[in-house]
Amino acid sequence: MPMDIKRILYATDLSYNSVNAFDYAINLAIKFDAEITILHVMDEIEGTSLNMVSLYLREAQMEENLQKKRTRIREEIKDHLNGFIDRKAADNPEIVNRIKSIEICKGYPAEEIIKKVDDFHCDVIVMGTHGKGIVSQAFFGSVAKKVLRRIRKPVFIVPLPKE
Repeated sequence: MPMDIKRILYATDLSYNSVNAFDYAINLAIKFDAEITILHVMDEIEGTSLNMVSLYLREAQMEENLQKKRTRIREEIKDHLNGFIDRKAADNPEIVNRIKSIEICKGYPAEEIIKKVDDFHCDVIVMGTHGKGIVSQAFFGSVAKKVLRRIRKPVFIVPLPKE
């Protein structure tokens, strides 16, 4: 049975290795004439810690400040990803036509990736992995590992390239 890939979810944590995984996503998109949705999940913990000054603000002000901060962070991430796409497109202009959307959400990365695959009707996931080692993964697990355990779609996990 031939593979029919029309929608790719490229999940990025904005790390060095995510650039390498993006190249795989682009190659798949070109080969299968597919579109890519780029997803970055802001971890539940990101952007929620309060400094000492915030502790003295009223609860409503704190929530408003957090919302503004989250909005600013989302805009900065989107700008970063658009700049990244533009730099990549300098070598291969077809890349721009393959990007359907850039999605940024808040939550637990593995859960959000799995949810968004269904929401966007994606056929495959492409993501990088840090390869931090057995001890780290034994205690914390990795997002890639959690996604693999629960997803019923093909997942391309791109390891860190050798130096």
